[in-house]
Amino acid sequence: MADRSVSEALESFVAARDWDQFHSPENLAKSIVVEAAELLECFQWTGQADDELRVQEELADVLTYCYLLASKLGLDPEQIIMDKLKVTAVKYPVERSRGRSTKYDQLPD
Repeated sequence: MADRSVSEALESFVAARDWDQFHSPENLAKSIVVEAAELLECFQWTGQADDELRVQEELADVLTYCYLLASKLGLDPEQIIMDKLKVTAVKYPVERSRGRSTKYDQLPD
């Protein structure tokens, strides 16, 4: 399995179980939200993750559904992230945004 990409491994896993029939874009998007909520639950009361393994598993679930949705839409996850980084770099130039959590349209000039 180490020689295959994540996308290939997921495709094989889903195909072996005949689960693609359940993977509409809508269902996958819903699953991302459900799993993201489970990830957030790991930090709910203390702001710290008490169980690192659970965080890892929930994060893997979120990423899995993100990869499956990208595949369903014919998108390359790494490429769309790189494309978005270019857009975000323009919105958040280093000299105006370094060390700030301010939204791009409220950054100082």
